[in-house]
Amino acid sequence: MNSPDKTPINDGVKSAWVRRASTDLLLNNAFSSLFMTFACYTALVFGFETDAGDNTKRVLWIVMTIVVLLRFTDVLYWRVKLKNTEYNFNAAITRFSMGLYVTGVIWALYPLLLYAKMTTAELAATMVILAAMSGGAASVLAPRKSLVIFYVSSLLLPISSCALLDNETTFVVLGLLGVFFWVNILIVAFGNHRFYSDTLLLREHSNYLVAQMRKERQELADVNEILRQTNARLDDANANLEHQVETRTADIVHLSNRDSLTSLLNRNGFLKHLNDLLNAAQSSSTNLALLFIDLDGFKQVNDSLGHKIGDLVLSEIASRLTHYCETDHLARWGGDEFVAVLPYATVDTAKAVANAIRGGVKVPIVAAENQVTLDATIGIAVYPHHGNDALSLIQQADLTMYDQKRKVRGSVGVFDEELHEKIKIEQQMHEDLRHAIGNGELCVYYQPILCAVDKKVTSVEALLRWDRNGTRVSPVIFIPLAERIGLMPEIGTWVLNRACIDASQWSFPQPVSLSVNVSINQLLGGDFIHSLKQVLDSTKLTPSSLSLEITESVFAKNETVVANQLQAIKQLGVKISIDDFGTGYSSLHRLQSMPCDFIKIDRSFVQNTDEGSGTIVRATMLIAQEFGCKTIAEGIETHEQVERLTGLGVDYLQGFLYSKPMCANDFITWYNEN
Repeated sequence: MNSPDKTPINDGVKSAWVRRASTDLLLNNAFSSLFMTFACYTALVFGFETDAGDNTKRVLWIVMTIVVLLRFTDVLYWRVKLKNTEYNFNAAITRFSMGLYVTGVIWALYPLLLYAKMTTAELAATMVILAAMSGGAASVLAPRKSLVIFYVSSLLLPISSCALLDNETTFVVLGLLGVFFWVNILIVAFGNHRFYSDTLLLREHSNYLVAQMRKERQELADVNEILRQTNARLDDANANLEHQVETRTADIVHLSNRDSLTSLLNRNGFLKHLNDLLNAAQSSSTNLALLFIDLDGFKQVNDSLGHKIGDLVLSEIASRLTHYCETDHLARWGGDEFVAVLPYATVDTAKAVANAIRGGVKVPIVAAENQVTLDATIGIAVYPHHGNDALSLIQQADLTMYDQKRKVRGSVGVFDEELHEKIKIEQQMHEDLRHAIGNGELCVYYQPILCAVDKKVTSVEALLRWDRNGTRVSPVIFIPLAERIGLMPEIGTWVLNRACIDASQWSFPQPVSLSVNVSINQLLGGDFIHSLKQVLDSTKLTPSSLSLEITESVFAKNETVVANQLQAIKQLGVKISIDDFGTGYSSLHRLQSMPCDFIKIDRSFVQNTDEGSGTIVRATMLIAQEFGCKTIAEGIETHEQVERLTGLGVDYLQGFLYSKPMCANDFITWYNEN
């Protein structure tokens, strides 16, 4: 890997940063490692019978317990007080290393002191546990090569040596296998070490380049601002005062009726002119067509190329639109929306002009060496058939455009009574949804999530359902509707409360956790954390048994606020699951700021069997492993999908193959029967 070597920063600074980053990685993974160390040591000590007079095991266990507690305290201190600060990482890694060395020595003493007294089963269990521990150490301790070598050697070499010196041929073979496993573990650890080192250097290289780019951009912006101010002062000094007054007066008149970017009429100017045209059409008993034009794909231009390119594109589109109607019959309504009026036009004439406009819009635009291709969706309303005043015509054309965009982007539609009736139905659905909670029409269904290994139910996902006047409305319809009219925070709180009440009343032989979806608007609400606390307090549900599902798209609105909300959720002990992973806003940077426990693999990757989807699933598994997350594959419908995903290492499975969503009572029955 060559790029880190080209980083234009001091080698000493680079090395220090890498040591600091590797220290952070080691300490970040220490909690799980300490837990496994204590659990495995305890299992070995107390899992097998010991001579009543021999206290060697218990003494070793006590010493190990003390060391683990001391190391746990040190890591906890780092996480609470030092993490994300400019702390002395040399001292921190020294303490960590000393603790690891002592732990390794205690592991080494176990077989050296107790080998002769071990039964065959105990010896086999000991070797399996030590091999598993060394395998984990090869990954967890990879940032520091010396620690890996010592710890893996402490785990494997003592017991392998004892086995090699044993009189039994079987144990000698086990000893040889232990040495061979030790060598292979070290090879893997060295590979992991190189991967970590190269990744850290590449990350630092990228951060440096980004900082330099921002600095240079700011310097260029400062120079441009100075030049602009200087030119402005020169213009002011050279202009005649009377000319300034006349110019400013003309500007005021222009700004009140014209769009500053495109020089087309703005809303105010267009409405005045449209009213005059309507009066003329009424006097002459003629038709008049109103076209509402919305650009398709313009938002992506703004997001990817910036507003400056977006402004160039809008100016070019405005210029093209003047080819299809008179300049004063055309206006920029706002953003990427335009309106045009066609006097004396019939429906057929208006449709022909609209299609011609689409043809003109679709011609590629070159803006600052960027080629942009757009389309347009156009709604048409005709006077006097669809409205008698300016606002009515614009509203009908706008509604037609919006409905047309939902059906077929890049098309032309004409207002009709069927659309009007459809809008009335949608408005009625708005009203019904507003009262759905009070009318008892909403309910929560539950879909089981199973462990991929033993196929036991570990949790359920709460899913909202709406029975509207006895008819089931699809969530695909009413959830976006609730988002649009601002009801999702209220409905989301109800779902969370209802699901927690149900879960708190379940009494199963094995614990069953609860997973509840949280919308963007709900999460960003100022009282969300307070509501969550109230639900947990009132239902007495254990926080660790609750998982909140969010999508990565929450970061598209306010990344800082979202990160703070997620930290507050974790402080309550509630778990976090990333839903629909890989379908929109995935990035390692965001995963670092998302303290998640589960990553849900979207059904589109589960049900797609091509190599691309398999690659995405494997990459997701690797990312989840690096960040200490479990994976859940949703949308499971076939046994072939189960075999493929379990083979890739997915932890949990969810889908119709096991069960469709059920009401609470049906779920209890299903659980007891299955």
